[in-house]
Amino acid sequence: MTVAVTRPPLPPFDAATAAQKVRMAEDAWNSRDPARVALAYTEDSRWRNRAEFLQGREAIQAFLVRKWARELDYRLIKELWAFRENRIAVRFAYEWHDDSGQWLRSYGNENWEFDEAGLMRVRIASINDLPIAAADRRYRWASGRRPDDIRR
Repeated sequence: MTVAVTRPPLPPFDAATAAQKVRMAEDAWNSRDPARVALAYTEDSRWRNRAEFLQGREAIQAFLVRKWARELDYRLIKELWAFRENRIAVRFAYEWHDDSGQWLRSYGNENWEFDEAGLMRVRIASINDLPIAAADRRYRWASGRRPDDIRR
């Protein structure tokens, strides 16, 4: 017997449930746990991340393992931009450094589409990187969930 998996809140989204879905995604990504993050996507989810195209939860998890091996001390803030029915658009910024110690702030936007169970079936991300000095960092909270009083 197969148990149906749902990831509330479920579409169609309203302002409150769309914002909740965005914060849940941010919290998962800030955990830097590829297995946890991958569970939010359908088994056959399709992604475009920068110039990389992925399909399937296993490919997404492998991508995230590679990402966080390279993007060290990652801290992310996502912000709801727009929503309609089963789609959400977000803008985001995150900071990280590479293995040479160079800090970067990455900016971008994502378009998400969800299935009826609340799993993301499409993620399209456009991202630009800006090298910054360590002194110019904005996101300095302890690893993990962003404190509620820190905003973009």
